[in-house]
Amino acid sequence: MELMKRVCPESPYVWDSNGVSQCFSNLVLGFGANIVTIVLVAAIGAGKRSAKDGKRVPRLLTVSLHLLPALGASMALFDMIVLIKKRLDSFPEPYHEWLFRFSQFSVWATILLVLKCGYCYVICCNPIICVWWMLKFILLVPHLQRDFSSLQVLLCLKESCSALLDVSFAVLINIIRTTARPQNRSSMEELLLPSKMDTAQGRFGGVPNGIICNCWDLIGFKSIKPVMECGVKRQLDFEDLLELPIDMDPSSCHTLLLTSWKAQERNEYSHPSLIKAICLAYGWPYFRLGLLKVLNDCLGFAGPLLLNKLIHFLQQGSRDYDGYILALSLGLSSVLKSFLDTQYTFHLSKLKLKLRSSIMSLIYQKCLSVSLAERSKFSEGEIQTFMSVDADRVANLCNSFHDIWSLPLQIGIALYLLYKQVKFAFLSGIAITILLIPVNKWIANVIANATKSMMEQKDERVRMTAEILTHIRTLKMYSWELLFASWLMKTRSEEVKYLSTRKYLDSWCVFFWATTPTLFSLFTFGLYTLMGHQLDAATVFTCVALFNNLISPLNSFPWVINGLIDAVISSRRLCKYLSCFERETNMEQPSNCSFFSSSDKQTELQDVAVVIRDASCTWSCHDQKEMDLVLDPVNLLIPKGLVVAVVGEVGSGKSSLLNLILGETRLINGSVYQTGSIAYVPQVAWILSGTIRDNILFGRDYDPRRYSEVLQACSLDFDISRMMGGDMASVGEKGFNLSGGQRARLALARAIYHDAEIYLLDDILSAVDVHVGFSILHNAILGPLMSQHTRILCTHNFQAISAADLVIVMDKGRVQWVGNPTEFSCSSDVAFSTIDELSTCSEVQRQDKKSNISSEIQQKVSEGDFICTPGGNQVTDESEARKEGKVELTVYKSYAAFVGWFITALTCLSAVLMQASRNGNDMWLSYWVDASGRNQKAYSTNFYLATLSLFCLANSLLTLVRAFSFAFGGLRAAVKVHDRLLEKLISAPISFFDLNPTGRIINRLSSDLYTIDDSLPFILNILLANFVGLLGIAVVLSYVQVMFLFLLMPFWYIYRKLQLYYRSTSRELRRLDSVSRSPIYASFTETLDGSSTIRGFKCEFFFLLKFNQHLMTYQRTSYSEVTASLWLSLRLQLLAAFIVSFIAVMAVIGSHGYLPISLDWLGSLICGSNCIFTWKLLNKFHGNRERDGFY
Repeated sequence: MELMKRVCPESPYVWDSNGVSQCFSNLVLGFGANIVTIVLVAAIGAGKRSAKDGKRVPRLLTVSLHLLPALGASMALFDMIVLIKKRLDSFPEPYHEWLFRFSQFSVWATILLVLKCGYCYVICCNPIICVWWMLKFILLVPHLQRDFSSLQVLLCLKESCSALLDVSFAVLINIIRTTARPQNRSSMEELLLPSKMDTAQGRFGGVPNGIICNCWDLIGFKSIKPVMECGVKRQLDFEDLLELPIDMDPSSCHTLLLTSWKAQERNEYSHPSLIKAICLAYGWPYFRLGLLKVLNDCLGFAGPLLLNKLIHFLQQGSRDYDGYILALSLGLSSVLKSFLDTQYTFHLSKLKLKLRSSIMSLIYQKCLSVSLAERSKFSEGEIQTFMSVDADRVANLCNSFHDIWSLPLQIGIALYLLYKQVKFAFLSGIAITILLIPVNKWIANVIANATKSMMEQKDERVRMTAEILTHIRTLKMYSWELLFASWLMKTRSEEVKYLSTRKYLDSWCVFFWATTPTLFSLFTFGLYTLMGHQLDAATVFTCVALFNNLISPLNSFPWVINGLIDAVISSRRLCKYLSCFERETNMEQPSNCSFFSSSDKQTELQDVAVVIRDASCTWSCHDQKEMDLVLDPVNLLIPKGLVVAVVGEVGSGKSSLLNLILGETRLINGSVYQTGSIAYVPQVAWILSGTIRDNILFGRDYDPRRYSEVLQACSLDFDISRMMGGDMASVGEKGFNLSGGQRARLALARAIYHDAEIYLLDDILSAVDVHVGFSILHNAILGPLMSQHTRILCTHNFQAISAADLVIVMDKGRVQWVGNPTEFSCSSDVAFSTIDELSTCSEVQRQDKKSNISSEIQQKVSEGDFICTPGGNQVTDESEARKEGKVELTVYKSYAAFVGWFITALTCLSAVLMQASRNGNDMWLSYWVDASGRNQKAYSTNFYLATLSLFCLANSLLTLVRAFSFAFGGLRAAVKVHDRLLEKLISAPISFFDLNPTGRIINRLSSDLYTIDDSLPFILNILLANFVGLLGIAVVLSYVQVMFLFLLMPFWYIYRKLQLYYRSTSRELRRLDSVSRSPIYASFTETLDGSSTIRGFKCEFFFLLKFNQHLMTYQRTSYSEVTASLWLSLRLQLLAAFIVSFIAVMAVIGSHGYLPISLDWLGSLICGSNCIFTWKLLNKFHGNRERDGFY
């Protein structure tokens, strides 16, 4: 106890009258944290003493890494010298102060020693050290709070520099850890690359694969500047975009999340959870960002606190230099927050893009892995919604998870600081917040239910739209467009009903958010004055600043809850899809000796191609007592190398038998075994969008000799020789440029080129002419290219049946008969009827057998002129068109017309009047404070409160009108845009659908339409609120201090230049972003149609690689867009910080006891920044309206 009194003479307890005691702060939080740091560094250094740094660190970062600890040690040494001097002057400091300062010096000295020993990366950039250094700063917050409350400017400045040094070192070691690159190079790489050149560089020689050249390149987003300069001069293209960092590659992101998801599936103690898999894959980087967000949020309250100190200083009328230090500190805190805020947003956006990419790739990979029977649980529209909407919603978890704890933290800190200003009067404001909690909870529950129902209707609408687009030729042939459009409109009406519920509930949220700060100030100041306190400028301005800090978290919290609910709902939908059983092959392997035989002779396993034993299967995916079995039971053995003809009536189970072998049906009983590779040709040929060569190669290497033989065997050589571009001619979406027979032959050529061991051919001869079928049968199916392989052919063709080695007769899902063709003719009446129907064409086939191609064409074909060289002409699909330049005024006018001009005028008028009432509220409060300061109250306190209440009531009513008029107008525009878009699509000619892939049109009707339904009204609402807020502040400033408007004209000129410089690039990036989405949806839709063919050829990896290439382009566009946005954000915030410092210094110079520039100046700057950003977002989202208007 005596020792504690000597160490802590003032107060040996944790708490005192000022909060955390100085002894506890220095001894436990300071000295204790420093000792832990030294122990960690020593322990990690001991464990890594034999290791060498395996990373190269840029020289500037290395210098900074040595410089910061040196500065820290110097400052700590200076503090110790001051302590010694005080002791010599008979003013000794307590021992806890000595311990704290000495431990600070020891930490920095240890770090310098470690760096001297060459363990820069191994120790200082260890993840434990990186995280601990961020936490260590949080422990110093009570120490800083106590020093700031002392009002000693020099002490506050010194401690701020020390804290800034800690934060800078923490940020620096995290930068080095994430950006340092491997030191070792191959000998070839050393010869080819200079020592200062990286192995990979971006398009413009900027940031090479995420590795920085200096700190400013990282924190200043300098890499985007060449892209923006290019965007100002001309239209941007995909080649102009930034290269992705290595960790954002879609393939690596897919592998990371897939590994985590597989780990969830292997967990026997719980159901697989997509959110848990995401946390496992990206949890650690996300946690590190949380530490950065804590610093950023806490620094946001430095402005109100410094403003309070500055007002106190000005009220005292002092001419000391402390005022200048406070003014500059106000600007420096804004500068530091700008860097922290943009870095947090940048890394969070990168993580969000990685998560979105991995989810989309995972959905696509699941589509390739799930059988048709298992996939039937979900409609095609629902699966497309997974890709277009749910993936983005789950990716928004990156924002919601941190906000769900950050916003309450900000609210808590603001309320605590309000308590320090107005004591318990702030409880009246808390009462309002508490009363809104159950209301917000009820609204969130209703919105969640409405969202779930809306998404179900959206799935159904997208599914119906896809079906209409798929069969648009049939609908137009029978003039059924209006009938099917009316059915689609009914589904859209149900979707709009739930959308209306969401929007009107959002309007109530807007009302509560906009009125809460005003009501908060009314009740807080009212109760404060009724408690007998007098309002002064420092209290009012500080409280108003804290109220403004409350606006963002209070406004955002319901949105965060809604976003979190949407993400959880979408994650559950995706989890259900991702949990589907994947297709299995070789479910049971027969014994090594013999399995069974259809004759006395046993068949050895190595001679067997397909074995089916007691197999019963269904297309149903649900567990039902009475399932509709398509095959029941089937016993079959097919030896290798035979031609097998499967015959039977329509619906007898021929195609189901092939799908059973492929594993596409759901096997109820029995087993299926097939050996060797498979090539599958479906009854309706599936053709890729691309060239003829792409369809035949199907991911394989190009072999000219075999390629030419395949084309001649499938009778494609003559057709290709007549096409412009030869085999590099585009076939269009689903092969619309080809005839039905050409599509069938192209699918057969693909199968033959793959040289599989087993060929499954589903009635391909019925799609071609008789003479062509005869040629295909003898040159391809029975020809030398397939002679040594097993061929299972579903057919009604008599020639094919006669040429088969084995005939299988199917009837009502059962194998009725198996035998050779000679026995088949007298086997059953059913078989005879089938043969009689088909034998009529045999004579025609015999006559056409002798027909030959003309000698001229024959010579051209034999010379191979139809095959294009890689450098030859290629006729490809036309890329999606996009506008150039700024968004046209007609786009905005058309949207306003959809909303309705009366609703538009009402919304604008209510917004202006709402801001006028808000300005009136602030001016009346200023008048009240001014009268209280001069002790010349002309009216009673009740009168002031009554007038303030009238302004608050008017503001609330006008806010309600604005919110509901916006909701009504947005819904009206959403309905009209969809109706007009559907009307134009239904009435479009067939040529339009031939030229535009279905995926591109679906993109308009899903993703773009969702933006118009939901995002565009939201951004418009924010833009209008910021614009009228800026207008209101400008009016007030013109009335109070018109000279300052002239002083700010140069700053506004810089704002304007930045905005114009940025907007041209932003528009182009948004258009590229929208265009880059279309290939993703087109590829996904195409894969949904041909997934069984892809699985049959075992080409899943090839198609996943192609999809990831589309994702790569999409990621590059989004990454460039995020970087450009933060480039502007940082510069606007730095400019705002400079203006704040300028105004504060002007106030110190020209004022004595009165601050002529109130907090409204800071509000105007924030409002101006928000105005530019929301105008930018408006341009981006009107790009979606522009794209729909194109249709």
